Amino acid sequence: MTDTTRIPTRAVVERLALFATLLAAFGEVHPFCDHWAQGSTTAKCKRLYGDHLVTADGTPVDPDGLRPTARTMTASARGRRAVAVHVASYGAIQTGTTVALTRAFGYRVPAAAVLAGAAINLTTHAAIDRGAFFLWLADKTGQRGYINHCQAVRLGKNGEPSSELNGPGTAWIELDAALHRIIGVGAAAVTTWLATRSRRCE
Repeated sequence: MTDTTRIPTRAVVERLALFATLLAAFGEVHPFCDHWAQGSTTAKCKRLYGDHLVTADGTPVDPDGLRPTARTMTASARGRRAVAVHVASYGAIQTGTTVALTRAFGYRVPAAAVLAGAAINLTTHAAIDRGAFFLWLADKTGQRGYINHCQAVRLGKNGEPSSELNGPGTAWIELDAALHRIIGVGAAAVTTWLATRSRRCE
């Protein structure tokens, strides 16, 4: 009986190994970037929208109590700035980890492939974390009810409870992480293809 099982060639094994390494770098570094590298003020401000003025920490400005030296900007501008700061640190850590891991294992991923994967991860991360696109996608996929239902209870300084829609322990956070990770699969696949496309299976 003829064995029709195909033995993986060196090129196939190389691609699978590179894909697995990239997937680990993209997926497993993501929680660290979101929960350790991201500051609390950045996390608080990145979904701010509106034309009203806020201070650097996102606090709405009281026009009557504003000091002339206070640094203010519109809420939307503060939100965009916070997302840019988060994505910059996220990109530096994730891309640095990717390059360090692959080189540590003796593999040099072409710069164009690294940049392509980073571009996919960073642009989508910015769009998702800003909030508006995320909620639009949740509406289109029927997940808004899940987000509204699974909120978290927080205790204020006076001990009074309040609900929070998008912090830790919410459906928002779970859906956010799942979305980033599935995009990471695509980014890893694209990076692998670009890095190895000149090779042919034997």
